[in-house]
Amino acid sequence: MIAPTLIIGYGNPSRGDDALGPMAVEAIGKLAASRPEWGEVEVVTDFQLQIEFVTDLAGRERIVFIDAAASGIGPFSFAPLLPKQDASFTTHALSPATLLAVYRDFHDEDAPPAFLLGIRGYDFDLGIPLSPQAESNLSAAIGMIEDWLSGSKGPASVENQKK
Repeated sequence: MIAPTLIIGYGNPSRGDDALGPMAVEAIGKLAASRPEWGEVEVVTDFQLQIEFVTDLAGRERIVFIDAAASGIGPFSFAPLLPKQDASFTTHALSPATLLAVYRDFHDEDAPPAFLLGIRGYDFDLGIPLSPQAESNLSAAIGMIEDWLSGSKGPASVENQKK
């Protein structure tokens, strides 16, 4: 059976704050085991989004993509995604919006509702640990996702959080 909620975290764990996506997904996966009110949640991590992820999106009720953000006004942003082909369509790594557009073209229907959680990062150098600011932002973002999965907050109430 396919889990209704799919959460995909992507980034390079060897590049400092670029690890935010995979780290968030790892934490959410651990929390999901003790949160039956969330329903079944599948978590996936990768270095980047590939075209093969199109098959993973099928049959879901909602999808969340999580990535590190190099800029932003708050610790994180959380916003709905719409399908849109961009320059990433011709590369090995796709943007979430392009992946949704490929899904639409492949399945001849819109993808399930999808959202992008961008967690603010600061230092993306190779071989460094997560920065203290990014660690704080990660905690804030995980708290928001916990609330969202529990049904207590919608996307409009959590976009561009400021602290």
